[in-house]
Amino acid sequence: MQEGSRIAKENIVDFILAVGGGSVIDCCKVVSAQTKLDEDIWKFEYVKGGKPSEFIPMGAVVTAFGTGAEMNNGAVITNTEKMMKSPVWGAFYDFAILDPAYTMSMPLRQVISGAFDSLSHSMETYMGYPRDINLTDEINEATQRNIIRNIRATLKDPDNIQARSELVWAAAMAENGILKIGKVTDFQCHMLEHQLGAYTDCNHGQGLAVLHPVLYRHMMPEANKQFARMATEVWCIDPAGKSEEELAAAFVDALEAFIREIGPPSSFAEMGITDADFKAIADTTELTGGCAKKFSREELLEVLEECK
Repeated sequence: MQEGSRIAKENIVDFILAVGGGSVIDCCKVVSAQTKLDEDIWKFEYVKGGKPSEFIPMGAVVTAFGTGAEMNNGAVITNTEKMMKSPVWGAFYDFAILDPAYTMSMPLRQVISGAFDSLSHSMETYMGYPRDINLTDEINEATQRNIIRNIRATLKDPDNIQARSELVWAAAMAENGILKIGKVTDFQCHMLEHQLGAYTDCNHGQGLAVLHPVLYRHMMPEANKQFARMATEVWCIDPAGKSEEELAAAFVDALEAFIREIGPPSSFAEMGITDADFKAIADTTELTGGCAKKFSREELLEVLEECK
C-alpha cells in the first residue's frame, strides 16, 4: 500500500485502474486515499479518528469474486507491524466493470473460495438485528439461495457463463449495502478470520468455510431463531415435526455438508495452518456488537482450537 502510494506520488498518477479481486480492489482504494494524505493513513484513521476526503479517481475491473469490494469504500488491510487485519476507509470507485467472462481464467478452487465468501457476507449480515423477519432479510435469503445454486452449477460446469454471471452479481449484492438496509450486522466470523489472516497466510474464503460451522454451533441457542428460518427459507429443510432447536441444528448441519460438497478445507490442518498462535488471534479479534451471542475471547479460542 505504502509502496503504491509512493509510486503514485512520484509519477503524478491521476487515475488508478484496479484489475483483480477483493484484495487488489481494496488495496487500490487505500493507495488512492494515502497518496493524498501527508501522514500514514492507519494513524490518521485509527489514532486521530480521521476519514480521508481527497482521492485519486479510480475504476475497477472485477476478475474474481471479491464480495462487493468494488461497491463500497471500505478496505481490509493487514498492518504487519501491529499484526492487525482491519478495515480502513479509502476511495469509492468511479465505475466498476462486472463481466463474468473475466472470471473464466481464475482457478476453480479460488472461484469457489470467493463465492463462499459471498455466502458468508450474506449470512453475517442476516445474523445481525433486528432479528424479526423483514424485507431486507427476505432479499438476503434469495441471495443466499442464488449463491448456493450457482456454486453447484459452476462446479458441475466451470464454463457455465450464466452461473458465473449470477455469482458476480450475487457477490456485488452481498456487500453493496442493500442487504444491510435497516440492519446492524454480525460479522463475528469475519473478524475472527481476519485476525487468523493477520497471523497466518490464510485464504480468506477457505478460512471462513472452516470457521463458520464451528462458530455457529457455539452461537446456539442464542441464534436459533434465525438459524431455524435459514433452515427452511434458504436450505429448504422441511419444518414438519421439528422444534426451533432441531431446525437450527439442521441448518448448521446443512451448511457443513455443503462445505464438504463444494470442496474447501474442513480444518486448519488441511490449509497448512499447524502452528498459529491461536490465543493471540482470539485476544486481538474485534468483538462485534451485532452478533446474536456475545462471545468472550476464551470462547473464540475454543472455536479456533476446535478448527485445528
